[in-house]
Amino acid sequence: MQRRVLIYAIVIAVSIAAIAGLLQLGERWFPHGGQPITASTEAAIEASPLAAANPLRPLPLLIIQMLVIVIATQAVGAAATTLRQPAVIGEMAAGLLLGPSLLGAVWPGAYTFLFPTASLDILRLLSQVGVILFMFTVGLDVDAAHLRQRAPTAIAVSHFSIVVPFLLGVAAALGLYASYAPNDVPFYSFALFMGIALSITAFPVLARVIEERGLTRTPLGTTALACAAVDDVTAWALLAAVVTLVTAGGLGWPLALMGAALATFLVVMIRLVRPWLDRVFGDVQPPLSRPRTAQVLAVLLASALVTELIGIHALFGAFLAGAIMPANHEFRQQLRERFETLSSVVLLPIFFAYTGLRTEIGLLNDVWAWAVCGAVIVVAIAGKLLGSMLAARWSGSSWHDAFVLGALMNTRGLMELVALNVGYDLGILSPRIFTMLVLMALVTTAMTGPLIDLASRSDVRRAGSIARP
Repeated sequence: MQRRVLIYAIVIAVSIAAIAGLLQLGERWFPHGGQPITASTEAAIEASPLAAANPLRPLPLLIIQMLVIVIATQAVGAAATTLRQPAVIGEMAAGLLLGPSLLGAVWPGAYTFLFPTASLDILRLLSQVGVILFMFTVGLDVDAAHLRQRAPTAIAVSHFSIVVPFLLGVAAALGLYASYAPNDVPFYSFALFMGIALSITAFPVLARVIEERGLTRTPLGTTALACAAVDDVTAWALLAAVVTLVTAGGLGWPLALMGAALATFLVVMIRLVRPWLDRVFGDVQPPLSRPRTAQVLAVLLASALVTELIGIHALFGAFLAGAIMPANHEFRQQLRERFETLSSVVLLPIFFAYTGLRTEIGLLNDVWAWAVCGAVIVVAIAGKLLGSMLAARWSGSSWHDAFVLGALMNTRGLMELVALNVGYDLGILSPRIFTMLVLMALVTTAMTGPLIDLASRSDVRRAGSIARP
């Protein structure tokens, strides 16, 4: 055990040192920022039907947009489930289909009518509300007691599955920065976000895949859930740190002030708000009353507001608010049902559509761009799947279980889109690299189920023993 801990510490330390060295190297190579948006890219954006207007008043237009978005995401999501894919894959794909990549290319008139420029601010705000509610439910899934039970394996696998792809993402940034980073974005900002983009695991999608495969109560399933939960907490903490660093403009007093404000907020939430929540809601039994739900919503919104005012994004406050809710399982389940219904049926589809409006596959208009996109996908898979698999094997899992665990941790899904939109909003990701990373999220999520099926077919007897509760 001591030998494993020592090896774990050495690998993590060496990886962090390598990441720091690559960041310094990149800062020396690229002291003047990335390339400006090219004339072709700028022309493609200006020529997009987004630049057109719509004669309808805002409310009828918004209703039409929501109707189309809900129908499209539900229809494509249902089609995805028939192919043994999570519904979120279809919903993500529906967002792309409604954007300039398909609808704008095939039927420009309909695209112009549905999504004029003047309507995008409303869609953006509604999509952000959906993300805030979604991140609250993700925080509700963080089970501290469960994490402690599986801590050794979960921490080792999850941290390896973050540090390895993070290192590969920073290394890849050395080759991508000159051509794909926006103008005046420092190398460290672009490189750190590439590391984050390749490191994320989608806990909700992973949990759904485990449930559908009958692995929920198996050692492999519980270990995967614990690993994904630790991965989620660590990845969002890293993303918060990176956003704080980028927003503050690098090292200095602004960063110190933001860090101090964030640390103070965390202490208040954990030391004061969580005990208060335990006293107020700890013994609450379902069904949850409307006043109680409103109180929770107030805590959620206040937490999201504080982190937004600090400068790191409202979604981090929403996630923290969910994580500190009382451990009462029935209480959390009631909250999850209340908030998921609104977010998953109405608001998150708007987020998928808004992401699709930002994703212009037509910007990958030559063989080299597609080769780069393919390389990004391969690096993402290698870092996440292989990093998780080798860490699980080193922790004592069989090769079969280690491969399945790696395939599960390679799932990125909606969590990836949330992080990518943060990077896009901050101006760190250009339209072209944003498109590549969205495609990477789709590919890595879609391949999870087939990889698990492949592992099951290669070892039917072992898979049968794992699937039994």
